[in-house]
Amino acid sequence: MNPDLLRDRERHQDARIDDRPRDAPSERPRDHVRDLSAALAAALLVLVAVLVGTAIQARHHSLFVAWPPVFAQWEPHVGPGTPAALAVAVAVVAYGPVLAARLPWRALLLTAWGTAMAWTFSLALVDGWQRGIAGRLTTTNEYLTVIGRFHDIPATLRDFTHHILSHSPAPWPAHIAGHPPAATVTFVLLDRIGLGGGAWAGVWCITVGATAGAAVLVAVRVLAGEQLARRAAPFLVLAPAAVWVGTSADGYFAAVAAWSVAFLALAVTGHRPRSAGLAAGLFLGLTAYLSYGLTLFAVIAGAALPLGHRRLRPLPFAVAGLAVVPVVFTLLGFNWWEAYRLLITRYYEGVGGIRPYGYWVWANLACTALIVGPATVAGLRRAGTAPVRPQLPELRGALRTAAPQPRLALLVFAALFALLVADLSGMSKAETERIWLPFAMWLLPACAFLPRPRAWLTAQAALALLLNHLLLTGW
Repeated sequence: MNPDLLRDRERHQDARIDDRPRDAPSERPRDHVRDLSAALAAALLVLVAVLVGTAIQARHHSLFVAWPPVFAQWEPHVGPGTPAALAVAVAVVAYGPVLAARLPWRALLLTAWGTAMAWTFSLALVDGWQRGIAGRLTTTNEYLTVIGRFHDIPATLRDFTHHILSHSPAPWPAHIAGHPPAATVTFVLLDRIGLGGGAWAGVWCITVGATAGAAVLVAVRVLAGEQLARRAAPFLVLAPAAVWVGTSADGYFAAVAAWSVAFLALAVTGHRPRSAGLAAGLFLGLTAYLSYGLTLFAVIAGAALPLGHRRLRPLPFAVAGLAVVPVVFTLLGFNWWEAYRLLITRYYEGVGGIRPYGYWVWANLACTALIVGPATVAGLRRAGTAPVRPQLPELRGALRTAAPQPRLALLVFAALFALLVADLSGMSKAETERIWLPFAMWLLPACAFLPRPRAWLTAQAALALLLNHLLLTGW
């Protein structure tokens, strides 16, 4: 018998007995207690943020959210997406870990994407088609309200910065002013090819946003090993973050940012370093022109570089790709730095200058706990105790030759560091449940460190379902 076939058969037999790989995380009782303690601490943080935030809002009306710390209002409801959401959750909890261990890699990526779309669409449809998808990006501050002002794209880009400040002539709505124009231009181009309106925009954000998990899997596989990527797959599918991926443009931003790191990971590990490096640069450049704050993705990309064995060869191609989007927008007349300077002024002239930093600097972390879920919090605790002594023949190759667990831990903590920098900057007071979706996607792989994934997947699904059925989110 073919030795490879025999090994595959033995692996599948092992999976039928226990869906955990041979190098599964430890299951010592003390570890379980610590995992639960971390999850409970996160729940306590959320509870305190709710109670303190409600008191501040009632007394000072300075938070500008109806159900702090989340931009939402209390409205228990069910909808047409409820049965589908329950079905997807049950299916992923029951079969996700086994399928993630058994499916061929490409089939796993396609399955993860398809299931993430089903999960996100079903959660969005809990609010109904119009309120949950078609109408989300057509409200006062959203991108589709200014499509008509982009009939001449180059002329609008040259004039873009003149409308950022609130007191300028015909000021841009909040989201258009608060982002570089690539975000709005995306929806303008969709309109130009016949996919105009809120329904197509919502479908675009969900369909593209659902690929973010697949991108993270690609990166984790080449940087930290296939075992850990397979263990992370069900958690990337069944993430509470899907509540805000459907439907907000930040879900689309998360996917673009995730693919930039995925392509860079492929490039530095020798998988077509030229084409992958060029694609990584293109996506990183686009990321910076979708959201100012996502320039922090340079931190996550920087963490991927030392994990590859071909770190220098793809860099010229990545730099060349990185220059494309900025050069195009600059030649068309948009000044990124000037726009960001004006945005800071507008931010502090509006509610950003009123919302108290002392509350949001820690309440934002409560929002993060909600979008990544208790499993990720427990996984981050385990990541912090991952073996840190690399198996190295020489100091120079320490990271490249380290065991898979610390390699994944480095990637996860790079994302956490970038998120904390964004938090301390004070430029994201509130609404971080959607704004930080791109960073949250890179915290979710920490769930690969957890044993017995079904229990944690159940907790993730339950949180997402409760959030979507008890609250009417603003995004």
